[in-house]
Order: sequence, then structure tokens, then C-alpha cells
Amino acid sequence: MYEPIRGKSVHSTMAGRTQDFPHRSREEELDIQLAGHLAALLAVTDELRALAPSADLDTAADRLAEQVARLRGGRTPARVPLTAAQGEPHLAALHRKAHTLAGRALVVAASRADTTAAILAAERMDAHAAATEPRELAPR
Repeated sequence: MYEPIRGKSVHSTMAGRTQDFPHRSREEELDIQLAGHLAALLAVTDELRALAPSADLDTAADRLAEQVARLRGGRTPARVPLTAAQGEPHLAALHRKAHTLAGRALVVAASRADTTAAILAAERMDAHAAATEPRELAPR
């Protein structure tokens, strides 16, 4: 009913040819992912610093840049210039975005057992959560 295969199959396996493309270990992949999350968090932090300068944000930005450089083998991350941006509603959205990015970084840092990055991400999550909470009015 069917004709037997006469030639070699056009479909081949990769068995024995693992040098044809670069491979990264799980740790290298996690380093790349963590550096990306921290770099995104740094960009949002720099934008927040432009809108509402504070010593806490300056310190956080420096620590984030240090961690990104460490994960990228010493290459310093690109930084957002400190220029004025939109107003108050934008500020709350940036804090929410930073909180989400810090959470993602925390998950990756925990999976690769990077205590320093995990602590930094958790601290940033707390700081951005506190910044988005409604402030109570002082009693008169």
C-alpha cells in the first residue's frame, strides 16, 4: 500500500551536533532575566527621581545600578536623564509599575538564590507599596 522509504530522511535530529549554537546555563539565563528586571526597575526609579526627588530614590537607583552592573559583568546600565515629566497622577502609576517590577525581580532573585538582589527588590517593593497607599489626614 505504501512505498518504502528509499532515501535519507530530510528530518534530522540534533544529536551529536550541540556546538552549532550557543548554550547558556540556567544560572546564566536567570542572571540575564534578573538584570533585565532590575534595569527596568532602575529606569522607573530614575523617572520617579525626576518627578519627586528624594534621597531614598537616589540611594535605591545607585544600588540598582550596582546590581545590574554586577549581573552584566561590569557593564553599567543605561540611565534615564533627570528631566521633568508629567505630574501627580503619573507618579502613582510609576510607583505601581515599580512595585510590579520589584516583585518580578524578587521572584527571579529568589530562584537563583541571590540574597543581595532579593533584599533590594523586597525593600523596593515595600517602598513603592507605601508610596501608593492613601495617606491619612492628621486630626485637627
